Amino acid sequence: MSQPDLVHVAHLCQAMRRDIIEMVAAAGSGHPGGSLSAVEIVATLYSSVMKHDPADPKAPGRDRFVLSKGHAAPVLYAALAETGYLPREELTTLRKLGSRLQGHPDMHKLPGVEVSTGSLGQGLALANGMALALRLDGNAESTVFCLLGDGELQEGSVWEAAMAAAHYNLSNVVAIVDLNGLQIDGPTCEVMDLGNVLEKFAAFGWTVITCDGHSVEAMHDALTRAKAERERPAVVVARTMKGRGVSFMENLCDWHGKAPNADECARALVELAD
Repeated sequence: MSQPDLVHVAHLCQAMRRDIIEMVAAAGSGHPGGSLSAVEIVATLYSSVMKHDPADPKAPGRDRFVLSKGHAAPVLYAALAETGYLPREELTTLRKLGSRLQGHPDMHKLPGVEVSTGSLGQGLALANGMALALRLDGNAESTVFCLLGDGELQEGSVWEAAMAAAHYNLSNVVAIVDLNGLQIDGPTCEVMDLGNVLEKFAAFGWTVITCDGHSVEAMHDALTRAKAERERPAVVVARTMKGRGVSFMENLCDWHGKAPNADECARALVELAD
């Protein structure tokens, strides 16, 4: 990426972090920690890696994005608002009665949401189905990206889907693991140790790429390499920090499902000043 592009995406990340804090605070509920950890991942996808068009959300040649960790909906809504799918002022309707911005993404309400998610462990299988459908339609160019939480990898269905993707040679699937080391009940290593995630995916027949999940340049390089892989499915394991960008939320599982109050929101926005 050029230096101007890097600066642009860095500004986008800060804007998305402010959006996340403001919308979750306005809702009085939500998941800021796991949304903040995925900002660079999602911002890089929407700004420089995925083919997509806010003016034509159903364009046949588009790439697809599946937010398997659907509770992190605020990071997706922030990306959609910042790239033109919805007005930014709508973000503060998060989780409100009648809002298009449900607590988990709803494909029937909001343009740009490819599939409704939230039941953990299902997203990669959905991505596989999309990839197979694209193949049947003769579309070999579109890529399906699927963002998984690391706690989510404790679900057996994830590994069934990983095995299926390798078996059917779904080279148009790119999984991304938000490896922040925390889940709602504590560190993943204490709740259910994941072991070596890289070796696990490699053993299932995937191309494995790892990177610093908070470096836009590293994320762009990893995602671009994964998208270019046309021999087998690829996974990007992004090393991240829960709550990244807000000092009092960083590396704490407490902010999984907890909204900041007015004072905490104000403090966070000061830290996130552009």
